[in-house]
Amino acid sequence: MRTLQPILLLEDDTVDAMTVKRALKDLNVANAVVRLINGEEGVKYLRKNSNVRPCVIILDLNMPKMNGIEFLKYVKEDPELRAIPVVVLTTSRADQDKFECFNNSVAGYLIKPSDYQDFVRTIQILDLYWSISEMPGCHLDKTDARIEKVLAS
Repeated sequence: MRTLQPILLLEDDTVDAMTVKRALKDLNVANAVVRLINGEEGVKYLRKNSNVRPCVIILDLNMPKMNGIEFLKYVKEDPELRAIPVVVLTTSRADQDKFECFNNSVAGYLIKPSDYQDFVRTIQILDLYWSISEMPGCHLDKTDARIEKVLAS
């Protein structure tokens, strides 16, 4: 990711969380990853003033206590939080889930690939997108070597 703000990963499955972290590490993404296991923990994290706001939230849908769609609705209804981009990374291919997410201003909806190399490519595309996307108050350095490398391949 372009800024050094943390990535908030809301994922209750330990193996999936480890896979996301491993893919980010393999891609040399320098952002810290804050992993929490449900939407309730995500809300508490975002509400705590001493925590740095994440540059992006990677959100699973099927979690205990407060699921991903409930968390997404909460974040997008809150004027202080709604600008944080949220990308869903899930196994759900259900149209109802997709409609719910896009109706609540999700930035993207990605299906978790089962093959690790495909998973890395998915995370690489996500990283590239946030590396070139202009966020308020940020300025893009067009010489980013990661962007040039992906565009050249």
